[in-house]
Amino acid sequence: MLDFLWLVPVLPLIGVFLNGAVAIVSERRVLLRRYYDELEGSGSESHDHGHHHDPLFDSPYRKVVSMIGPGVVGLSFLVALLCVASLLRLPAEQRVFEVDLFTWIQAGSFRAAFSLYLDPLSSVMILVVTGVGFLIHVYSTGYMSHEKAYARYFVYLNLFTFAMLILVMASNYLLLFVGWEGVGLCSYLLIGYWYEKKSAADAGKKAFIVNRVGDFAFIIGVFLMFWTFGSVGFSDVFGKAAGLQGSAVLGTGVVTAITLLLFGGAIGKSAQIPLYVWLPDAMEGPTPVSALIHAATMVTAGVYVVARSSTLFLLAPTSMMVVAVIGAATAIFAATIGIAQNDIKRVLAYSTVSQLGYMFLACGVGAFAAGIFHLMTHAFFKALLFLGSGSVIHALAGEQDMRKMGGVKKYMPVTFWTMFIATLAIAGIPGFSGFFSKDEILWKTFSSAHGSKALWLVGSAAALITAFYMFRLVFMTFFGDSRMEPQVEAQAHESPKSMTVPLAILAVFSVIGGYIGIPHVLGGSNRFERFLEPVFAGLSGGGHAEAAHHPPVALELGLMGLAVAIAVGGIWVAYTLYVKNRDLPGKIADKYHTLYHVVYNKYFVDEIYHTLVVYPLYRGSVLLWEIFDVLVVDGIVNGVGQVLLGTGQAIRRLQTGIVQNYAFSLLLGALILVGYMIFG
Repeated sequence: MLDFLWLVPVLPLIGVFLNGAVAIVSERRVLLRRYYDELEGSGSESHDHGHHHDPLFDSPYRKVVSMIGPGVVGLSFLVALLCVASLLRLPAEQRVFEVDLFTWIQAGSFRAAFSLYLDPLSSVMILVVTGVGFLIHVYSTGYMSHEKAYARYFVYLNLFTFAMLILVMASNYLLLFVGWEGVGLCSYLLIGYWYEKKSAADAGKKAFIVNRVGDFAFIIGVFLMFWTFGSVGFSDVFGKAAGLQGSAVLGTGVVTAITLLLFGGAIGKSAQIPLYVWLPDAMEGPTPVSALIHAATMVTAGVYVVARSSTLFLLAPTSMMVVAVIGAATAIFAATIGIAQNDIKRVLAYSTVSQLGYMFLACGVGAFAAGIFHLMTHAFFKALLFLGSGSVIHALAGEQDMRKMGGVKKYMPVTFWTMFIATLAIAGIPGFSGFFSKDEILWKTFSSAHGSKALWLVGSAAALITAFYMFRLVFMTFFGDSRMEPQVEAQAHESPKSMTVPLAILAVFSVIGGYIGIPHVLGGSNRFERFLEPVFAGLSGGGHAEAAHHPPVALELGLMGLAVAIAVGGIWVAYTLYVKNRDLPGKIADKYHTLYHVVYNKYFVDEIYHTLVVYPLYRGSVLLWEIFDVLVVDGIVNGVGQVLLGTGQAIRRLQTGIVQNYAFSLLLGALILVGYMIFG
């Protein structure tokens, strides 16, 4: 079955071409006809979640798109599942499959192949991307069913899946960079899907530009890697890196530079300090897009690259420390912002930034398997949270402000219970997937040789805040009296099955997804970590914290109990403020007005960036235009023209057409010639 591995990325690509053909042949014709109808005043607006019937939405081509879009990703998931099953049948140390499809670049001794790579790490990633991605595609057939550009949406969605699969299945950093740029392009297209809306178009551009900063660092890191190792292939680079321990190359800090540059790319894609600012604005895109970006594709790319490059990072202790500190700082910083947000999607956006911080914290302390474990469980419950919020928004005619919700539970029982399960998971309540993965990170942070008690304290504080603001979201949305507008409440309804079935499936995985990583202290064997062990083995005892330390079991159990108490404490505070005493949040906000104002405005980071970076760049560009472009470039071009024009006008005066003038010029010439012959 491994010989058919190439089908995993190719199937979504086929979807791009098929849906693209439908978009060009059928949808374009229908939309042009609609456009002319609207000019005549008989059309209707888009993305209103369509609570009125429109013949456009019954067009036959939409059924074709609804089958192709999710169908190709579902088939890709099945092929991925069979390939991973084949890989599992091999002995643990032989679970690496690499296939060269063709030579992509050949220049002298340099060769970059278009080749695919499957090992335990990429196995986890392709199952997450295609599995969760498939459910999001299915959900989209319901959520986006009242959009005009339906086929265009699925073209972008399939392309996003293809790009992410290339990223995680590449066998070298250069091909990985192709997928890396592909997901950047697709995020721009999907965030700006409603391009006629200025805020959506601006958010798409913001994501694209901020990511370019990180991408520049990433590609410089790849160049430096080639200069150091003479290759960009994973097998070559990691094989040679193992021999670098104690060498002059390591001493000069080259590996530190390479890993920091790669991490620079990672913080752009995975929205970490200081390049996280694009992710909250990405909420301008359709909600399923947010789910795909936040759970199954783009933001996991940075974590994947750091984990994939673990061999290099373990050679660079400084880089490891930077990754851990940035991760911990992002986890708590984003969590504090989530406390005061009222837009249901933005709360989830800051929650994603915070949870990604946990994943980087795990990688920074050498617990790469724990980071990937949290990436997987997070994909389940975060996709569920976003799709659940989309279900609420869909039912409430586009309303996203939680202050205008309340009491939604009775109208949407399936959405409520599934979101409630996901909230328990992200809060780290025992029995749910997030408990196992988050507790593993906190424990490794505390006990690892690369970790520290200070980092553990920051991570625990972020866990407390996470439990609080996530239950704040649930209590404000689903509990209490209704604060909905009467016309909104009148049409509140549960979502169709195309949306609720994916919610139910993700809810199941939000519970059971963590049981493949039950730690030894709870009687499990942490099968997930053992599965990934061959990928992270090689240096520093396999990169697992416990390899060098064997702390007491009582200590681990004690810290686990403390983590649960912290999560319960956060939920209790949220219950007290948003169920028992609803007036209290307002009084607290009034009492600590300045602090609340700062947090509510997200620490004014966007404004600071605008003042320190965006505006100076804008003014610098204007000055360059006014001085260099207008005076120098235009001056040279226009100056040459003016000189030639003046010369021509001067010469033109000699061509008067008067015979006497020509005779005088002949006489003058003759006198000059004679004078030269006599006196010269």
